[in-house]
Amino acid sequence: MIGLFGWLLVLHILSAFSIIGPSLVVPVLRRSARTVGQLRFAFDVTNRLAILPKIGGSGLIITGVWIMIITKMGLSQMWLNIAILLSLLLIAMIEGLIGPRMKTIMQIASTSSSKGEEVPAELSQLMKKIVPLETASQMLLIAITVIMVLKPF
Repeated sequence: MIGLFGWLLVLHILSAFSIIGPSLVVPVLRRSARTVGQLRFAFDVTNRLAILPKIGGSGLIITGVWIMIITKMGLSQMWLNIAILLSLLLIAMIEGLIGPRMKTIMQIASTSSSKGEEVPAELSQLMKKIVPLETASQMLLIAITVIMVLKPF
């Protein structure tokens, strides 16, 4: 029979999946849009999936703290401290750098008069500028996941 720790660990991992999935897939979906219509569709999918990381993030924090309390681990493990620090950096990057830029891009895309035409040059340029930030956030997410799974320090 699975105890409390086992159930918390399962919920913790499922919460992580709800963050990792959209965070890795949505930028790729947006980058694949070739027309304004496709871009609008990608933004619609992005908006619908936006709830998953919020729910998952809350679940991740709650179950993570609960696991730390049950195991009496606290913040005594270096891998955990580094993972938490990188997670805070990731949140700051998404909310402070990527989020505002994406809102601008979404606003321009929603007001664009073209339906099925190619993405306007202005919009394309803005999207190209955000790619390095999204790639860095994806790499950071992968690093956090590797640290949490392997616990190397």
